[in-house]
Amino acid sequence: MVLALTATTFCKAEEPASIEGRFLSNVRQVTSGMVKAGEGYFSPDGKTIVYQAVPPQYPFYQIYTQPLSGGEPTLISTGRGRTTCAYFSPDAKQIMFASSHLDPMLTETEQAEIAQQEADRKSGTRRRYSWDFDPYTDIFAKDLKSGELTPLTTEKGYDAEGAYNKDGTKIAFCSDRDGDPDIYIMDADGTNQKQLTDAKGYDGGPFISPNGKWIVFRSDRKEEGFLQIYVIGVDGQHETALTDNVGVNWAPYWHPTEPYIIWAGADHSQPGRPNYDLWLMKYEETVDAIKPGKVWRITDSAAADVLPVFSPDGKQLMWTSTRTDDHSSQLFIADFQFPQEDQ
Repeated sequence: MVLALTATTFCKAEEPASIEGRFLSNVRQVTSGMVKAGEGYFSPDGKTIVYQAVPPQYPFYQIYTQPLSGGEPTLISTGRGRTTCAYFSPDAKQIMFASSHLDPMLTETEQAEIAQQEADRKSGTRRRYSWDFDPYTDIFAKDLKSGELTPLTTEKGYDAEGAYNKDGTKIAFCSDRDGDPDIYIMDADGTNQKQLTDAKGYDGGPFISPNGKWIVFRSDRKEEGFLQIYVIGVDGQHETALTDNVGVNWAPYWHPTEPYIIWAGADHSQPGRPNYDLWLMKYEETVDAIKPGKVWRITDSAAADVLPVFSPDGKQLMWTSTRTDDHSSQLFIADFQFPQEDQ
């Protein structure tokens, strides 16, 4: 029997050896050769992916594209600075990503990270995961034909985590320009930037719904470090929490054709270090609300499974996982099957 959750509780029911076969088939690893890789997104035709990866010769994530049919990664970012959150424009003419390559002290920043990694290697220290809200991070759009890189944000502070809406006219993103990370929306050329959330704590990782009316995001406003999933209208109205549990719920993503949201989550209600798995929620949309519904657990590997995204046709799922031979984070893809309502 598939483990089912309400939107407020992590279930502790007994499980079979694995539940993944009910939802995922033809699971395969699609990145290799990098120190680590992850947060991948599909091109509009579903034939190429864009992702962030740490190359062997550099300490920070860079942005790459790669055809799913095979082939070598192509560097999209400048090769320097911290980068993250790359996303194809719906017309496939541009790739948007965040980068700190304009940091005036970039050389010092790089040297400090290299020195820290070397010290960690010598001491055998494994640093706990944490995200650096680099204040020199801005959002850029790269023209894939000309190679021109255009800044879309120039405000002081961290601007990143951007995603286009379906028709490519709007971008939702995260910014801490006022001292606290919040959700913003802007036109695709960077104009008309508007703040949507203003709660204390981190609001980030926004994605606009397929119909263009809603933004799903993660927030630790309830308790610092414990993320929950929220939705808000693109007009800043009708904000609603979709999860409410003692855990971390992050990286939510809309299914492109059916009323489901997928995300990564871990139960922190018990002592110890919990494992991250993928969870799927069916929702109901009304005129002024997204209402949470039944939740299914999609993965149960001993490895960490995070940052899930659907292909444009909704038939494939891609995510970041440590289910590799060397336990490094890499991208995996599988064919996706919806749950049966009685599971």
